[in-house]
Amino acid sequence: MFGIYLKRELGRRKKAALVIAMGLALGIALVITVNSVSAGMNQAQDKVLKSLYGLGTDMTVTKAQSAPKAGSSQGPSFKFGATSSSSSSQSSDRVNTQGGQALASSLVTKVAGQKGVADAVGALTLNVTKVDGSFTQGKAKSSTTSGSSSGGQQGGPGGGTGNSGSGQPQVQGGGANFNVNSYSVAGIDVTDQALGPLSTSKITTGKTFTTAQTNAKVAVISASYAKSKKYKVGSTFSISGTKFTVIGIATPNSSESTVDVYLPLQQAQTLGDSKNKVTTIYVKATDSQQISAVKSTIQKNISGTTVTTSADLASTVSGSLSTASNLATSVGKWLSIAVLIAAFLVAALLTSSAVSRRVREFGTLKALGWPSRKVTRQVVGESMVNGLIGGALGIALGLVAAYTVTAISPKLTARLGSTGGGGMGGGPGGQGGPGRQAASNTLEIALNAPVSLTTIALAVGLAVTGGLIAGAMGGWRASRMRPADALRSVS
Repeated sequence: MFGIYLKRELGRRKKAALVIAMGLALGIALVITVNSVSAGMNQAQDKVLKSLYGLGTDMTVTKAQSAPKAGSSQGPSFKFGATSSSSSSQSSDRVNTQGGQALASSLVTKVAGQKGVADAVGALTLNVTKVDGSFTQGKAKSSTTSGSSSGGQQGGPGGGTGNSGSGQPQVQGGGANFNVNSYSVAGIDVTDQALGPLSTSKITTGKTFTTAQTNAKVAVISASYAKSKKYKVGSTFSISGTKFTVIGIATPNSSESTVDVYLPLQQAQTLGDSKNKVTTIYVKATDSQQISAVKSTIQKNISGTTVTTSADLASTVSGSLSTASNLATSVGKWLSIAVLIAAFLVAALLTSSAVSRRVREFGTLKALGWPSRKVTRQVVGESMVNGLIGGALGIALGLVAAYTVTAISPKLTARLGSTGGGGMGGGPGGQGGPGRQAASNTLEIALNAPVSLTTIALAVGLAVTGGLIAGAMGGWRASRMRPADALRSVS
């Protein structure tokens, strides 16, 4: 009897049922859209942080920044020998540690021994600047040039070339032209590659290092650097006279790699004249809930270091990604709540109004012997069906909205500011990553709007809740009707 009567009444009041269902559907669709966009924002932020930290890395330890000494050179200098030929080319590599800051390798073991640390691994990041000097028409004196070329690129994948500006060497009776190519190098511990710069990439061509290649003259290079230099597996290149063979090409899991060349740690230490030195210690905590405590422990027990967590780095991220994320989590959340409350109230009022117009019907049913609870159950049943229809429509609309956002994939930018302590600052090793300044480290992320099963379950729960609220209001109104109300409506 309940099912037959329910079906008949819903069929008679299709328009009213559709209005109630659509009100709930709009509220539920908005909730799904906001939740899916927020999830996409979180994924985008995770991509940004993972491209800056090693996967699984909870924090990094670097040397505390110190003020530069007075009169110290701010740029690399290059020495070219004298030549009497009318035209000759010379080349010089300048290799220096990132920011000139380095820690003793022994600190890696010390950090690993701290309470709450599951693993720690050291890496050495270097900047390599190659200057090729072309001398013509005269006799060039032995001279030194310092500073960066005005026409070259500093630190981008593949570097760049250009004529020198103020750094041009002194030449008598002739001319000189310089090409500058700058790129980043990271020396990694090949025995533990789960942490560190290379852990943010996967080997797409060739192979990675083996544990036996701790001091081998082999290299893994980023895909972007390989493309710019036309390198492939088996290619060779030289740094300060040492020839390396490319054994693998790495593609970053997200965003863009902040390192161009990966070498075994010992080889990087030799090139950078940094024996038993590292610039960054990557740390993984035993429990993600204890990251703050581990940070405090390391800072307390190991002086002269700066500890940077992913939370510290996240607080420095700005740009459209940060703005959109704040809007989604603040304005979007409260807008969803407001729309849902309005949808529930509208559904309840419309249901109550519909019950008021059925005075004769419910009064007659009570006159025939229907108890109030049976009438209330009938009204609640109708409201629940309306709520479920609204939920289904809302889920459909929400999925369409989320799919539209994913299909469009709007581009968001994330800029990394300074952490203030010389920590990560945009890449492994601090101060903007190898060969890059933090101020110019801008990443572009495509926004997606994934819809999880949890979001769908939330939508179903809201649909049921909306139906119950509307049914409770309508049922309360119906329970107060009396058979006499039906007789008065007839007269």
